[in-house]
Amino acid sequence: MPAPQHSEAGAETAACTDALPPDALPPDALCPDALPSAARGGPISHTLARVARLHRITAGKFLKAAGIYPGQEFVMMYLWDAGPVRQSELIKVVDLDPSTVTKMLQRLEQTGHVRRSPDPADRRAVLVEATGASCSLHAQVSGAWAGLEEHTLAGLDAPERAELARLLGKVEANLCGEAAGCPGIQDSTSSARSTSAAEL
Repeated sequence: MPAPQHSEAGAETAACTDALPPDALPPDALCPDALPSAARGGPISHTLARVARLHRITAGKFLKAAGIYPGQEFVMMYLWDAGPVRQSELIKVVDLDPSTVTKMLQRLEQTGHVRRSPDPADRRAVLVEATGASCSLHAQVSGAWAGLEEHTLAGLDAPERAELARLLGKVEANLCGEAAGCPGIQDSTSSARSTSAAEL
């Protein structure tokens, strides 16, 4: 009689972990803080991925008070500083799928924060700009971002924050070297802000 399917799966799992030294195995497989055996070769990368996920969840809570969703703030940040831009340019800057950006703009347009219009220089293109009514949102996003910063860096003194920003800037430089269309390396302060958003 053939062995149950779950036994085969268990045997396969054991074969994978048996190949590792005893000290490479997590002390408790059910502990969420334990490093997975497959991530032993990249513990810092695993930590960055976890931190990025938690940071994005926390950012969503801060942004909820402003009435926007995570990701929309980056669209607005660019529009506030850049002025009217073509939608195609905006898509490249935020580095998201065109359909995702289109949905974001539709929602932001419905709430009165952005305006879309034909480009006078090319009627096939669409210009996107922040509206005057979005000024109140600017203040809310600024406050949310400041609150997120303090929550994220609680317990770190000024030198530690500066060192973290410096190190994250170096990590960003490494990753930008492999990323197509990378916007470039920012100063250490803005680098820490961009890393905290997301995209980690």
